[in-house]
Amino acid sequence: MPTEPAVDERNDAAPVPETYRQTLQRLRAAQKPAGRGAPAYSIYVNRKLGRFIAAAAYRAGLTPNQVTAISATCTFAAILLLALVPPTFWLGLAVTVLLAAGYAFDSADGQVARLRGGGSAAGEWLDHVVDAVKSSTLHAAVLITAYRFLVPADQRGWLLVPIGFMAVAAVSFSVFLLNDLLKAARAGRDTTSVIRTGSTPLRSLLGAPTDYGVLVYVFLLLGLPTAFLVVYGLLFLAHLGYLALALPKWFRDIAALDPKRTTSKDVR
Repeated sequence: MPTEPAVDERNDAAPVPETYRQTLQRLRAAQKPAGRGAPAYSIYVNRKLGRFIAAAAYRAGLTPNQVTAISATCTFAAILLLALVPPTFWLGLAVTVLLAAGYAFDSADGQVARLRGGGSAAGEWLDHVVDAVKSSTLHAAVLITAYRFLVPADQRGWLLVPIGFMAVAAVSFSVFLLNDLLKAARAGRDTTSVIRTGSTPLRSLLGAPTDYGVLVYVFLLLGLPTAFLVVYGLLFLAHLGYLALALPKWFRDIAALDPKRTTSKDVR
């Protein structure tokens, strides 16, 4: 008597769920290259922290926008504490931890989007808006706490430093986005597909003073007012100097996108 063919029950079984390690490996393989000149902390520390957070957030079912919201909550809680609470070592520690966590979640939202198959225009818009508000209000909080608690009345000229830092941060952020938009427009692509050349370790270390991650840890010095004011001021000079050197180069890069025009002399 013929027997029934064996059935491979494994074909009907539910797919084996992906492990956390496998999610990390998939995310690492999909990681986009670091931007040219991207500073060291952002590449070697914050991106890796963001990867661990992104893998956990993805497995928990969080959307990229929800991760962005967590980032904003941590960051703006730190900014409010900085502006409203008298500076002490413990305040500096709390502000630093919250800002660092917000920065790591900021890295994670885009990585969650890649795990889910790609981000959205609305998600990218939200991420940039949060970054824009953060880059200005953080220095506004420094201005407030310096005026209220740190700078004596006869040294109020120092308050020009956070005001200048706000201006440099706003210009740097705007020009960075504008560069991407113009390059994408000339290439006929959207901004999410702009390919940036990778950074080198040396270039990353040279850019460390302009790293937001370095600025975050300066707030550990809040319990030492003089040290904080000096180091914060030096970072402002570093950001200002970097912007002054970068603007002419960025202008040349954008000018190179336009095709050379044929002159009447060339025609003859």
